[in-house]
Amino acid sequence: MERLLILNPGSTSTKLAVFDGETPVFTESITHSPEELAPFDCVADQYGFRRDLVLKHLKQHEIPLKSLTAIVSRGGLLPPIQAGAYAVNEDMVWQLKNRPRNEHASNVGAMVAFDIANMQNIPAYIYDGVTVDELTPINRITGLPSMERKGMGHNLNTRAAALRYAQETGRTYKEITVIVAHLGGGISVNLHREGRIEDFINDEEGPFSPERAGGLPLFDVIRACFQEGATYKDMMKTVKSRGGLMAHLGTTDSKLVEQRIVSGDEHAKLVYDAMILNISKNIGKLAPGVCGKLDAILLTGGIAHSKYVTDGISRYVSFLAPVMVYPGEDEMKALALGGLRVLRGQETARTFHRPEEL
Repeated sequence: MERLLILNPGSTSTKLAVFDGETPVFTESITHSPEELAPFDCVADQYGFRRDLVLKHLKQHEIPLKSLTAIVSRGGLLPPIQAGAYAVNEDMVWQLKNRPRNEHASNVGAMVAFDIANMQNIPAYIYDGVTVDELTPINRITGLPSMERKGMGHNLNTRAAALRYAQETGRTYKEITVIVAHLGGGISVNLHREGRIEDFINDEEGPFSPERAGGLPLFDVIRACFQEGATYKDMMKTVKSRGGLMAHLGTTDSKLVEQRIVSGDEHAKLVYDAMILNISKNIGKLAPGVCGKLDAILLTGGIAHSKYVTDGISRYVSFLAPVMVYPGEDEMKALALGGLRVLRGQETARTFHRPEEL
């Protein structure tokens, strides 16, 4: 039986789990207070702190390091990579420590995994990292040569849903063509065909969500950026964490919004229904790329637990393909299953090479 340590660092927590094959032994989320993180100037500096906590909690759960077969971590903000598994190596650790694409808590995951793996001489992997970008050339083009569309977003959960659909229908991932919508604090929609995520509408250009403003009228955005007192930091907060339901209704909790609708709040219903229509329109935007030849549309993420939302989306898009609902966002299990596919020879882990420095 393969025993896997799974790591998923977040901005204020470190999630860890141990799986025996597909079965979780335990899952835990270690919360980090602002005071604990204050001494660290950047995410990479947190590596030793987070590693020691992981080791401490493994000991508390009586998991000997020598019992581990491999370690799988959420991938950090590397340069664009392909989907699937990458073996964690010195090049990857150097990149995440010295030249990450951006500051993000997930950057430290591979560092911790690499260190603990080296203690036991076992492999460490990342799987379906944040910066997976498999867009085809035609899907990258925008109206400005200096700006390209990107595939960065909820790759881990959307690809897990696509892999699950393929398995349930007796096919391989390469044999299905599906659109997957991740419905969470941020919302993204992507197109899977012939074993790659070939088109992607991320949360900066797609539907608005509980926290994100989504795609906005460009001229108005430019005007807002030049208002007196406007700063880059404030504008980013406005579109990333103060937009969507928060901007309109003062909450990011979709359950509270639905309670308000049941209580007769017509404005809440209008905004919520607009979000549902926005999601549906963006699903529809991906269909022409495959001439509408879709096997299914998959809805996943936390908000996919809401029948109000999934029924609303289904009503708008079911003419394109059958709609399947896979609610929730079990990233720990998705990481474990990815690692198991590598260990069982069903996938081959890629090797990350540090880009040549300019």
